[in-house]
Amino acid sequence: MLNHQERRILIITCFGHFMSHFNMLVFPALLLPLTTHMNLPMAQVLGLSFWMYLLFGLTALPWGMIADRWDAKSLMSLFFLGAGLSSAAAAMWVNSPMGLALSLAGIGLFSGIYHPIGLGMISKGVGRMSMALGYNGMFGNLGLTMAPLLSGIINWIWGPAAVYFVLGGLNIAGMGLMMAFPLQEPEAQEQHGPENGNGFLHAFLILLVAMMLGGLAYRGATVITPAYFELKNGLIFQKLSGLWNVELSSNLVATTTISLIYLVGILGQYAGGRVAERFDPRLSYLIFHAIAMPAVFLMAIASDIPLIILALIYFFFLLGAQPSENTLVARLTPRRLHHSAYGTKFILTFGVGSLAVKMVGGIQGIWGIEATYAALGMISLGLVSVVVFLIRYTKHKDEFESKGMQDAA
Repeated sequence: MLNHQERRILIITCFGHFMSHFNMLVFPALLLPLTTHMNLPMAQVLGLSFWMYLLFGLTALPWGMIADRWDAKSLMSLFFLGAGLSSAAAAMWVNSPMGLALSLAGIGLFSGIYHPIGLGMISKGVGRMSMALGYNGMFGNLGLTMAPLLSGIINWIWGPAAVYFVLGGLNIAGMGLMMAFPLQEPEAQEQHGPENGNGFLHAFLILLVAMMLGGLAYRGATVITPAYFELKNGLIFQKLSGLWNVELSSNLVATTTISLIYLVGILGQYAGGRVAERFDPRLSYLIFHAIAMPAVFLMAIASDIPLIILALIYFFFLLGAQPSENTLVARLTPRRLHHSAYGTKFILTFGVGSLAVKMVGGIQGIWGIEATYAALGMISLGLVSVVVFLIRYTKHKDEFESKGMQDAA
């Protein structure tokens, strides 16, 4: 059971996780509508989001270092306020490529606050860490789910500017939630992480390589899949239009479908949290990614119903691996540096992962959009290889096993 303070930490961090991913997934849902709206090539419009994704990742470590030395609660408030104002600016400058790119960069800058601060608060202030990370991951995945769905509906009715005005309001609502559920700065739980600063340094560095590859896979898949569904699910679009005898847009059908897939990914987060709490998180991390790998390879040659089934499998296990990953970060780093440790993780997963935007754009322009999924499959193959090496490297580390038994207790 969670105590009063732990519940408040989970409420604020779950909403923050929801909004951080919601903020990042609005743009992919609007990629094709903005291409038409601005009368620009898809690759050029996609490039407008580069600085948003880059800053979302690159600022994670500085934000985490600030939180380890300052006030994590104030940084959470700054996240909600800054992302809200940047979203409003995007709505006002939606007709200007330069203005939109700057506004998106602001969204990325302030959204980058969440992960090192929110996950650090959970690892320090909640006793049942793996379980709490699983629930927190579910809300992040709910943000993935709702962003394309709501963006598609609002864009269908009012257009792209309205989408970003609504986004601004949702971010500002987070400040109201923090006033309704005031937090105390959490103290580190005794059972998490090694006592010294370098007990698992080499293992953590190996994990960082795996997480960097996971960031490339995650960002590449989430940024291109809505447009891929719009292009490859034509039969489903025709069937739905004929069934309901209404004028649907292919963008609305694609964003709704991807939202349902991300919704199933919530079950992956829950399953991943439970598995990481009960079993060795190293093995669950490996198994989840190993199952996701063949699915993404096959997405390159699939369309309509087979494509949807493969995407369900891929995102279930890709997203379901995250609680195990976050548990490993806390296990392999000292308690006093958890904000910085998560910041280091996300500067790689989201910072280096932002290069997937350039990668996807380049591959799509040269070889076609299908080839992006073959590239994502190769990234997953590399990730699985690194995790196998991590397991072998830590196989005889008794301290790691003892930390696992303490967490399970």
